[in-house]
Amino acid sequence: MCSILEVSRSGSYAWVERPESAHARANLRLTTLIREEFAKSRSTYGAPRIHAALTKRGEPCGMHRVARLMRRAGVRPRVRRKFVRTTDSKHPHAIAPNRLDRQFTVEAPNQVWVSDITYIATDEGWLFLASTMDLFSRRIVGWAMGETMPASLVERALQMAIDTRSPAAGLLHHSDRGVQYAAHVFQGLLDRNGIECSMSRKGNCYDNAVKESFFHTLKTELCDREHYRTREQARASVFEYIEAFYNRQRLHSTLGYRSPAEFEALRIAG
Repeated sequence: MCSILEVSRSGSYAWVERPESAHARANLRLTTLIREEFAKSRSTYGAPRIHAALTKRGEPCGMHRVARLMRRAGVRPRVRRKFVRTTDSKHPHAIAPNRLDRQFTVEAPNQVWVSDITYIATDEGWLFLASTMDLFSRRIVGWAMGETMPASLVERALQMAIDTRSPAAGLLHHSDRGVQYAAHVFQGLLDRNGIECSMSRKGNCYDNAVKESFFHTLKTELCDREHYRTREQARASVFEYIEAFYNRQRLHSTLGYRSPAEFEALRIAG
């Protein structure tokens, strides 16, 4: 090998016996910490969130260095799979105007909630998830799951949010214009609680982009990594993800790399 590489035998032994440089040792230590934070994130964080997590624990490092070490160590989150449409806007019910108008920055809790429905694949068939988010903190404040997606599914998700948060009258609720949200049973729940209705424009997913982003995150970080044999298994997995990880631990770039629970505690206390 020394002959092929045109180096001296003594030089080769000297290289082998030379101690690691301080920079190499620092990189090895940082890579270990990166793996720890990646594991704590359930193998979901990319370089920006890993960097934010390391910064929060007092580790001085640059984001580009973190990204470089992640590439070297083969530490990378997975990408998500296919999309299935869940919105049926061909119905006779009244449609509310888009009162939210993409104003996704909210100054206090319980001022604007956004809702939507998605699907989760199991060996028993689809499990549908309806959830409601508070735009202030991106916290999921209500959710419901079922084998089908009638209006009662989104009604249960909203009722959970109302019971949990006790919003004052005047809250704005935004959704797509699907039949579940336009149905009389759901609109009646809004009216009884003094909640104003807003709906996206036809075929425009950007009008509810924040909620779409949550479902993208859910699929990428959880559902696309799992094989659910039963709906009950999927229910337990999604419940644990939302309540234990997403609301309380997951760092959100929009929130200054804080979790929704931490963001609410800091802003409300301040």
